[in-house]
Amino acid sequence: MAAVLIIVVVLAFLLILFLISAIKVAREYERGIIFRLGRLLPAPKGPGLFILIPIVDRMVRVDLRTITLNIPPQEVITKDNVPVRVNAVAYFRIVEPKAAIVQV
Repeated sequence: MAAVLIIVVVLAFLLILFLISAIKVAREYERGIIFRLGRLLPAPKGPGLFILIPIVDRMVRVDLRTITLNIPPQEVITKDNVPVRVNAVAYFRIVEPKAAIVQV
């Protein structure tokens, strides 16, 4: 009888872990792109709390905040042989999360 109780407790614990793994949270600046069996679902999820089907669904998080990309400085020589150091900074933000993941 004790062995059956241990098996039931272990199975209940595994079931609870399985159900907890289905709950996902996307922050205010994130969207979740959901793939169900490798196919894209029509609309991104988030922000907030949502439930995925474990093993069947896979979520890719997309950050919608403005991202700063520093480009390393380069030394160039102008037409009149004057060395110039050029710096650049690129700012970009994802507007369409589904297109940013699938159409790259």
